[in-house]
Amino acid sequence: MTLDRNILDEAAAWAVRTSEPGFEDWPGFTDWLERAPEHAAAYDHVMLAVEDGAAMLEADPANDIDEAGPVLWRRWFAPAFAACLALVAAVWVWQANDAASVYRTVPGETRQIALGDGSVIVMAGDTELIVDPDRDRYARLERGRALFEIRHDDLNPFRVDVGRATLVDAGTVFDVSIRRSEVGVGVSEGAVIYNPAKQNARIEPGQILTFDKASAAYDLADIPLDQVGEWREGRLTFLGSPLSDVAADIAQASGIDYRASETSGERPISGSIAIEPLRADPASLGPLLGVTVERRGETWILASR
Repeated sequence: MTLDRNILDEAAAWAVRTSEPGFEDWPGFTDWLERAPEHAAAYDHVMLAVEDGAAMLEADPANDIDEAGPVLWRRWFAPAFAACLALVAAVWVWQANDAASVYRTVPGETRQIALGDGSVIVMAGDTELIVDPDRDRYARLERGRALFEIRHDDLNPFRVDVGRATLVDAGTVFDVSIRRSEVGVGVSEGAVIYNPAKQNARIEPGQILTFDKASAAYDLADIPLDQVGEWREGRLTFLGSPLSDVAADIAQASGIDYRASETSGERPISGSIAIEPLRADPASLGPLLGVTVERRGETWILASR
């Protein structure tokens, strides 16, 4: 199995944390392990490297343990083991930052990527983005949501690929979100050209273009400027959106596992939701959306009343 460098980065960080005497976030660690099979493989890979380094330290004749063995181990070998962990972690962090082009966030997380040309990409939770260091002014959004603040260059426009579609900037701040088979592109500054070689549809400030990833068919509608990228400020607004999409968007932004019930997924929902209060009281979403909220383990099920 080929391990992604970002995952190795995360695994090294968890290796350091789980080896600390006061570590208590075992639920968080378990959740990270279960999120993808590559996570456990990466963690094992890191720990094996640490154990190999520790074995070398322990085998050093200068480190023989005498009658006060346990005391010597605590005074010398345990700190050396911790140092070995930190060194392995630092190596993987350096490698990831130096060569990785795949960026990922977990639900509830945001991440900002500063590009060499002065442009900035802000990733929402549960998002995967590819920035190819060998292709100047290019990114590919694989899943999730991202806000692009692009420094415009007439001679070298920035391009974003989503599925088989291409978005080209024209002096732009724009938000791209992927929901199942649909993609939404909202613009707050400048303009974006959707598939210049085919549809050649221009998205102006205060407009959102929604297209089907399979057919490339699209619709263009108006959107308030302050709603473009509002998730970065901790708010989401919905206008007749299916409850299943609403649940997925809020889960992405909050890190809380909201899901629509099997019978209520297509119910249209309208409203504006602040994310931060939900982290303290996930059930408070019910009155805000006019739905029932039922907790099932770590999942919160939303259903029509």
